Amino acid sequence: MLNKKEIGVIIILTIILAFSITLDQGITLFLSALLGVFLALIINILVKKVTAFYLDSEIEIKIWEFKRWGFRAHDKFKKGFPAGAVIPILSRILLAPLNGFIWMASMVFEVKAKKYKTAKRHGYYSFSEATENHIGGIAAAGVIANLFFALIFYMIGLPFFAKINIWLAFFNIIPLSDLDGNKIFFGNLVLWIILAILSLIGLGYAFLLV
Repeated sequence: MLNKKEIGVIIILTIILAFSITLDQGITLFLSALLGVFLALIINILVKKVTAFYLDSEIEIKIWEFKRWGFRAHDKFKKGFPAGAVIPILSRILLAPLNGFIWMASMVFEVKAKKYKTAKRHGYYSFSEATENHIGGIAAAGVIANLFFALIFYMIGLPFFAKINIWLAFFNIIPLSDLDGNKIFFGNLVLWIILAILSLIGLGYAFLLV
């Protein structure tokens, strides 16, 4: 279900996010953050992949990148700027007083319809793309899963893991660039509003957790 590139992305982002969350807070908390971030990312990714499967599609996870820096067509970086790897570290510096609260929306995904779906609906040599509604649904599944597991972790006495899942859900709902929030916003506005409200409520509770 996960290819080598995706496994590499998960490992890199787990280390970066855990380091950013626990900067100057000791090795014990860093190890806890490693496990918490890894679980949050895996939950998010696997639920998206399962959702895509049932929509006769498949997705590939990548690090969020900026490829344009201006409005003109040629205003592009030669290589994409790895925003998903850099912004969490910068946010740790800017949001230092908020006790580990960092930017966590570091992944994006690309969707493509499976060949047999295209063949079944349009003929073998035809081509089809996933709709914005389907793409938004896949992105929303990841946010919903993180909110659900945040509740589970809180109920079983793991508030730190609950926080990490809430933070990931909150930043993933922001409608920016090609992040999940943007996909949900344009795929299903009503669903985006509901998830945005739930994420804000969760974020409020997260700041109250020890």
